[in-house]
Amino acid sequence: MTEMILLDPVRVLVGPDHPLQEQGAALLREGRLEALGEQAREVARSTGIPSRAAGHQLLAPCLVDVHSSLPEPFQGQGETLESLVRSAAAGGYGQLALLPEASANRRELPDRLRGFQLSGSDLALHLWGGFSQGGKGEQLTPHADLIEAGAVGLSDGDNMPPVSLLDRALTLGESGASPVLIPPLDAVLRGEGLLREGPEALRAGWPTDPLSSETLPLSQLAQLQQEHPQRKLMLMGLSTAASVGLLQQLKLRPAATVSWWHVLTSSSSSAATAASWFVSPSLGNTRDRDALIEGLSEGLIQAIAVHASPLDDEECLLPPDQRQRGIAGHQHVLPSLWQALVVSKGWTAERLWDVLSFGPARLLGVTEERLIPGSNRWLLFDPDVIWTPSRSDPWASRAANQPCLDGPLRGRVVQYGLRRPASPVD
Repeated sequence: MTEMILLDPVRVLVGPDHPLQEQGAALLREGRLEALGEQAREVARSTGIPSRAAGHQLLAPCLVDVHSSLPEPFQGQGETLESLVRSAAAGGYGQLALLPEASANRRELPDRLRGFQLSGSDLALHLWGGFSQGGKGEQLTPHADLIEAGAVGLSDGDNMPPVSLLDRALTLGESGASPVLIPPLDAVLRGEGLLREGPEALRAGWPTDPLSSETLPLSQLAQLQQEHPQRKLMLMGLSTAASVGLLQQLKLRPAATVSWWHVLTSSSSSAATAASWFVSPSLGNTRDRDALIEGLSEGLIQAIAVHASPLDDEECLLPPDQRQRGIAGHQHVLPSLWQALVVSKGWTAERLWDVLSFGPARLLGVTEERLIPGSNRWLLFDPDVIWTPSRSDPWASRAANQPCLDGPLRGRVVQYGLRRPASPVD
């Protein structure tokens, strides 16, 4: 007999245009959402299906990650496409957009967009096409061909192309209505800086990254948006209060994202370590973090991205200032942000989902996630369960640079409908 269960009561968030239902009901069958509300209760009554009280849990649509990296998707000792999809699905993510890499996986031509969908998985993978050849910022890739072949947009990853090349691309307009994702980062001004300039960086003794490395290129990108209002320019990973202040002054603003780690912590944190400090863009202080949260609240920033940059064990043996910047951990994002924004800041579940799911989908130009009877695109989140993330979990990420490992974390996706690739121990 097919197993069915009625969650009643359970908190239900159907989609972006629905308020949270505090006393909802949901009928689930083998990963499928069969019915909601009174219809779910009626089917359960007529068929004798038992109910399970889950009033503190939240049934909601899948999350969407606007940008993350995966240097070695098909081989290697660290994170692969299969392990990333497994861990992202276990973290509640139903859509994931991957940045082009500096290796052979740069995705500069349409044929580089093939081979990324995994059989047996319902997680939707989107691919950013390379903005310039080799990511060098010298020659444009065939933008129109990449978009036609299925690229969700164009990006050079963590590299900002020269303004002159950006202006040329936006004037040509071959990206059409698709986004062009650019980090406001002047690599020359940043130099060897590892932490945003301030007392914390000075006390730690690490090279500092000046505010101007972000604010000057942001001003240039904002001007490009004014000159090309019909183009969809997207700022990747804002990190400073000064940048949020600049966005507030603009009448026509480019879209913007922020990394979950910049929302969660700062260089002022007493629990910060060198490994968790060194991310791209550079980590700011408490004032920067508060401004980024306010920017999300005001709609100046539309999406929180995971911006995962997974490293393997060998890479993590290098001194922090000699290895690639970044962290990983899709399964840690929702629990951490629920505590930081809902519990500590008084955000509603609707507002959190707007920046973790609905807003990211709108930026990518894809269909917003929502609960639909007959679909398996749902997650069940328990904000109270306490667990210890570990790489030994068969659904965990293989990345060695996950900052929340081996310590208690409150909140977890306890159930989800998406199919995902089998783990190595299955």
